[in-house]
Amino acid sequence: MTSWLLAYGSVPLCLLLGCLTVTVCAEASGSGESVCKSPAVSSCADCLRRGPQCAWCFKEDFLHGAGLSRRCGLPVNLQKQGCGPEFMEHPDVKVEVNATISSTQVSPQDISVTLRPGSEASFIVAVKQLEHYPVDLYYLVDVSASMQENLDHLKTVGVALSLRMTEHSSDLWLGFGSFVDKPVSPYINVHPSKINNPCSDYEIRCRPAHGFHHVLSMTGNMSEFTRVIKRQRISGNMDTPEGGLDAMLQAAVCQRAIGWRPEAKRLLLLMTDQPSHLALDSRLAGIVVPHDGLCHLENNVYTGSTTMDHPSLGQLSDKLLENYIYSIFAVEKQQYQWYKDLVHLLPGSFLGKLGLFQAPNLIELVVDAYKRLLSEVAVSVSVEDKALSRYWVSVSPLCPDGSTAKDQSCSGVQPDQTVYFNITIGLRSCPDDGEDEDVTVMVRPIGYNESTVVRIRSKCRCSCGSTGRCRDDNQSPCTGSGLMRDSSTDANRGCRADGADVDCSGRGVCECGRCVCDHSRLGTVYGKYCERDDFSCPYKEGLLCGGRGVCVSGECVCEDGWTGDSCGCPVSTETCQSPDGLLCGGRGRCVCGKCVCDDPQHSGDFCERCPACQSSCQSYWKCVECHLSHGLTQKEGGHCNNTCAPLVGYKDDVSGQAEEMWIQCMYISNDSCRYRFQTSSQSGQTQLHISTRPECVSSSRLVGTFLSVCALTVLCGLVVVAMSRLLMQKRKSWSPGGAAEDPDYHCTGKDLSYIPTTNEKTVTYRRDRLPDRPVEMHIQVPKMPFGDHWQC
Repeated sequence: MTSWLLAYGSVPLCLLLGCLTVTVCAEASGSGESVCKSPAVSSCADCLRRGPQCAWCFKEDFLHGAGLSRRCGLPVNLQKQGCGPEFMEHPDVKVEVNATISSTQVSPQDISVTLRPGSEASFIVAVKQLEHYPVDLYYLVDVSASMQENLDHLKTVGVALSLRMTEHSSDLWLGFGSFVDKPVSPYINVHPSKINNPCSDYEIRCRPAHGFHHVLSMTGNMSEFTRVIKRQRISGNMDTPEGGLDAMLQAAVCQRAIGWRPEAKRLLLLMTDQPSHLALDSRLAGIVVPHDGLCHLENNVYTGSTTMDHPSLGQLSDKLLENYIYSIFAVEKQQYQWYKDLVHLLPGSFLGKLGLFQAPNLIELVVDAYKRLLSEVAVSVSVEDKALSRYWVSVSPLCPDGSTAKDQSCSGVQPDQTVYFNITIGLRSCPDDGEDEDVTVMVRPIGYNESTVVRIRSKCRCSCGSTGRCRDDNQSPCTGSGLMRDSSTDANRGCRADGADVDCSGRGVCECGRCVCDHSRLGTVYGKYCERDDFSCPYKEGLLCGGRGVCVSGECVCEDGWTGDSCGCPVSTETCQSPDGLLCGGRGRCVCGKCVCDDPQHSGDFCERCPACQSSCQSYWKCVECHLSHGLTQKEGGHCNNTCAPLVGYKDDVSGQAEEMWIQCMYISNDSCRYRFQTSSQSGQTQLHISTRPECVSSSRLVGTFLSVCALTVLCGLVVVAMSRLLMQKRKSWSPGGAAEDPDYHCTGKDLSYIPTTNEKTVTYRRDRLPDRPVEMHIQVPKMPFGDHWQC
């Protein structure tokens, strides 16, 4: 390892000076002393966490009689107070560059950084643009049925693209792969006839649907590429979105199968006419396992398509950057907006809008993307997931024209020009365990096959010289004697509770064997070890610990007879005792002074209610039937113990006990008699009372009742007929002329059917006889005078 300045002989001096000032600016701050001086500081580790400007003095006789917090301060002030630099714990922020690793595009490639909590460090990464690069272009094509015409146009691209790219690169290799969608329902039709041939309804032979099929590895043989394209056949699926992102991840991570060359610019061209499925879409097919980001190709077929979800955009972005792949999306104009929103989330992506994927359009799209890749230089900085929340990163590029870009990239970069990226990394805090930590940060120029590895070492622990004694553990100076106590019976022994690993519960300082608790704006901290307070425990009914306990180390210590997080639960189970003396009626358990029923059908204060149990009358029918067969006698009823409740009794009348605790039931015997009975489980045992008074109806009585009803119905009908006839005769007697009946009117029953109405009608019969005119016949029926009688 060597100083990081040695790696930048050609870097402008102003940039290097900018990096140096970052590590020392904090010490010049006038407010640093107030940050370091705090009664809460009781150890070297506490001091280092206060900020990068603070130092800890571990000199044995430093400031006789002073508290531990006086050992923490600015180095310049500690030195004035008699603490030499050799007795100070003050880790330096350092940046070191390994200059032994050579590179052609990105330098340096290995950097080591040492950081403290609250500190930051800067370094520079230089990215040089070369004039000519080898190019690997992998075609990833959607072969669903709607892509048939576009697939035909692709057959003429290989040779033409090779000729066009000679202007920019003399070494172009091509590869090919296809995708459709996950071969499971509901994405494809799983009918047996459709699995092997999704196009069977159209009498077309299609290939089966697949998540990703790697067809041709990278090759410089354009004839072989054209031959493979001509052999491709379309497939089919059910829904509109396709599995393009799933296939892209496999094309990126399966380095050996695809044949990506380490020295080449890597372009991944996705061709589709539909949007793509995103992460969590696979739940429609019952696939819930997240993608592991690994290669799953067997015999060039993606085997994880049916077992893992689609990758997330963040996961796909990481894999493209990790494998130095620049993605190009060739989509039809209907889907342009959908992919336009997508490419912003995938660094290094290029989007082209094409009406049809014709050869000239595809060639121009690839050439434009390649030229943009060379002219635009940007970097991506990634921190390990385990430490992502504890670090922050800032990137500031310096472009060849002297401008400083704000979007972390420079445009219009020409061959042999260099872009410098000033990268600053800061440490917010140490891990929870307070231990030192090693973290790797990757700086990847987008589209380049080289990167910079930054190894960060966080300094969170104290070494305190060769002896390792920081004088912050059971070695506090005490006032009164004027000397440090070196014996084992030191003054700090009384400041730490049994089993505790910090003095005064971490909320105070130890002064000569007694804890001096910190002041808090939230409330009062008190107790022998500062373990109690009046603000950090749960409240109940507006009172801390419900007014039935005290708050110790954030937990309620309840008074006798109470328990629970807020001391709201009585220890006694008296409130759960049912009237029969059983706990919750024998159907539950007592939790916090209330019954929790074992069976969800039961409810009530003692689990005594069971509305759903009232439908169980039928379960006692066999018991009632057994007792009836033995004559309802207690002596004979003992034979029914196997089918009956424990307690069975007989009563003359059970209807008078219709209380809430009794369920009223009825049993109908074979002789059509009804027996009432009632059940109860109030006391924990099932009781059964059977009525000894049956309700029976004889068969002869039923026949008599039926005949009486029939006779009454016939009699009522005769009365109605007689009354109607009498009314009709009276109406005739009241007719004009005063005669009840005309003596000249005598007609038989047959003649009555020919009596005409008193209206005059004309009946017309018409028959159409084409093409002649229709024939009509008219018949006149004269109106009969009202006063004339019809003569038969």
